[in-house]
Amino acid sequence: MKAVQYRTIGKGPEVVEIDKPVAGPGQVLLKITAAGLCHSDELVMSVPDAMGYELPMTLGHEPAGIVEELGAGATGIEVGTPVIVYGCWGCGVCEMCAAGKENLCLKGMTSPGLGSDGAMADYLVVDTPRHLVPIGDLDPVRAASLTDAALTPYQAILSVLPKLKGGSTTVVLGVGGLGHVAVQLLRELTGTRIIAMDVAPEKLELAKECGAQEVLPSGPEAAAEVKKMTGGRGADVIFDFVGIDKTSELALACAGYESHIVIVGAGGGGVKIGFLSAPYNINVSTSLWGGRAELGQLVGMAQRNQIHIKTRTFSLDEVPKAYELLHEGQIVGRAVGVPSP
Repeated sequence: MKAVQYRTIGKGPEVVEIDKPVAGPGQVLLKITAAGLCHSDELVMSVPDAMGYELPMTLGHEPAGIVEELGAGATGIEVGTPVIVYGCWGCGVCEMCAAGKENLCLKGMTSPGLGSDGAMADYLVVDTPRHLVPIGDLDPVRAASLTDAALTPYQAILSVLPKLKGGSTTVVLGVGGLGHVAVQLLRELTGTRIIAMDVAPEKLELAKECGAQEVLPSGPEAAAEVKKMTGGRGADVIFDFVGIDKTSELALACAGYESHIVIVGAGGGGVKIGFLSAPYNINVSTSLWGGRAELGQLVGMAQRNQIHIKTRTFSLDEVPKAYELLHEGQIVGRAVGVPSP
């Protein structure tokens, strides 16, 4: 079968032919219909040790597919069912997994495309049926990225939902694959005023389409505009979907008393705060992916057309070029790899 793999540290992804996988006991074989590209893939390919993952590794942790075969003992799902895959594969036994938080598995989670072979291929083996979420008649191209591009901002928003009441102000830094979904979720779930920031005019336009009331070019002067819009108070919540030092500094400059900064982007930056260097009673947190139950909720929202992921499709042969465009900031919305029928 065809697959897009990261094979050699320091080089880009390669399109290769590998053996079709076989579902083992308790596992499920999917025929892949779509797989989203993510900056997390770029992160793996940019660090000297590939984050400790064994290479070669098939990329892709946002899968949609059709159940093709059940391994011995696998139950709870029927062959032919269209699904997406919950990507946080925990031990299933520890305290966090028992609470439905496999993204925080105490024994360490793995994921397709992030530690095991992923979905940027014709087929994918899923470790257990419990990680499958049926999607009904949803378009798999638009459903695939619900697994991360929607689930990650959804959990981040839920973590601060009580602060997002009517009259509040929320800043969304970075209107990329996750940020444009965050704007839609904020619009649907809260009464907060949404101010979106990005360096790209076309992404600010996307933010308007998604429901942002205000958009600003990202930069040091943007914080002053936020303060002006809020009568000097500052934003109540700031979501940083980039996560570099510059955006973290901007997040802090936008913040007001008792505000909350949520760092979602894995850009390697962080917020430096101290008693005299930040607004009083500020909170800063991170947010990693989300839970399986929340993914089911997002499928329901997508089926009711409450959220809509903007996508640009590429064949598997075109995926290496798509990663280049992603790195250059040329993808508006989410890039999705689509295998041949």
